Amino acid sequence: MNIASHYSYWVTMFLVIGGLYIVIARGNLVKKLIGVAIFQTSVYLLYIAPGKLIGGTAPIITEQFQVYSNPLPHVLILTAIVVGIATLALGLALVVRIREAYGSIEEDEILTRDRDGER
Repeated sequence: MNIASHYSYWVTMFLVIGGLYIVIARGNLVKKLIGVAIFQTSVYLLYIAPGKLIGGTAPIITEQFQVYSNPLPHVLILTAIVVGIATLALGLALVVRIREAYGSIEEDEILTRDRDGER
């Protein structure tokens, strides 16, 4: 098995690991949202990679083409991108409100202030 032939899967694994590490290891809420966005990008790549066949064309039935690419993963990922952008926008709006309420976007400081009853 050639590693280069599965390049997109290696990139996907790298993005999954990187995104999860950022979400788990960082205390800054904006950095956590960036980690979630990177993780979402890896999922997009995971679905798109097998959807494209080399030499395949759009699924329009003609005598000239015999190999067709499946358009369904691309359509599903387009919808997922829109949902991901909306989720990221909502997360950023929540971070702004948390900053206004607690004066910080660091998770440790927010939890400390919340535990002590401060705001």
